[in-house]
Amino acid sequence: MDRRENPFSPGAGTPPPELAGRDRIIEDATVALARVKSGRPAKSQMLLGLRGVGKTVLLNEIARIAEGDGYRTIELETPEDRRLAEMLVPPLRSVLTRLSALEKSKALATKALRGLHNFASAFKVKVGEVEVSVADIGVADSGNLETDLPELLLLVAEAAQAAEIPVAIFIDEAQYLTREDLTALIVSIHKIGQRQLPLIVFGAGLPQLAALAGEAKSYAERLFDYPPVGPLESSDAEHAIREPIRGKGAEIEYAALVEIVKYTQGYPYFLQEWGSHTWDESPVSPITSADVSRATVKALNTLDNGFFRVRYDRLTPREKQYMRAMAELGSGPHRSGDIAELLGVKVTTISPLRAGLIGKGMIYSPQHGDTAFTVPMFDEFMKRSMPVWTPNPRRRHEG
Repeated sequence: MDRRENPFSPGAGTPPPELAGRDRIIEDATVALARVKSGRPAKSQMLLGLRGVGKTVLLNEIARIAEGDGYRTIELETPEDRRLAEMLVPPLRSVLTRLSALEKSKALATKALRGLHNFASAFKVKVGEVEVSVADIGVADSGNLETDLPELLLLVAEAAQAAEIPVAIFIDEAQYLTREDLTALIVSIHKIGQRQLPLIVFGAGLPQLAALAGEAKSYAERLFDYPPVGPLESSDAEHAIREPIRGKGAEIEYAALVEIVKYTQGYPYFLQEWGSHTWDESPVSPITSADVSRATVKALNTLDNGFFRVRYDRLTPREKQYMRAMAELGSGPHRSGDIAELLGVKVTTISPLRAGLIGKGMIYSPQHGDTAFTVPMFDEFMKRSMPVWTPNPRRRHEG
């Protein structure tokens, strides 16, 4: 079929042609936005899930809904080497500059801008090439983020309330926030919620984010909803493939549809990858199982050289050995002791290695003592990448 008409869109955060199976998450976010806008209490939200489940797509969709409802939005993606203060200053400045142009919020927005200047100076943040100077000593300028960020965001929220323009902050890859940053953010949300000011936070991150938030502040569980974002149910996965194909005037045989769902395990990113290759491999409508078989070879090759490879290449040789041992045990989760047993070492010996992999976002702990991949189907990739691998025959008989 015509590749120019291919309806599928594999990519990082690229919206799919059919956002299937996420109605409840979107509905709950829409309700929260409406409540905050009207001055009613609502929890901020953190979307939790593995790689490839469409968290970024959902976060972008919620941001689009917020903008359509009159919100000023701030969208951040957290890398591993940048602090929250550095990321927040430029977009906050933009929001406050707009609010200061409105007569009813001018005074409070100007006050918030002065607080932002102090905050930026205290944390040595530059806006463009010009370092912001200090103004109004004593406001958001202590250099303690847990104190200064709540003060600053309260000023922003008060200006937003005066303008009758709510603010929503979106933070992707939120598991990479430092503990200090996450603590300061939680305290800020707590204080804003107590005053029922029109500012809400939506985040997305790997499953360990909920535990990280709880460790940062024990009351975090009462401030956030944590909607789980997992693979799609079979019916939704079928819908996500079938409807875009029908939208282009083509059809797919049911057996072929079942094959795609089986190979992808319902993970949205993989559905887009298989759908795209299947379309390109199909000469005519309807798409058949034979087309899916050819597409599977292409899809796996694409994933191995992209989606999986970029994560694999970040690993040290010892980390690769740890991940390969996990793969040998299967898709997981696995007990840390079983992984250590396979490597022929004590659990305590590889605890720092495990912690480093969690920090890189490669694995997580579903519950104490368990370890699982954050990337679906990564066990199969590790076996393809390291096909010749022998467990360490030495067993731990010490102690």
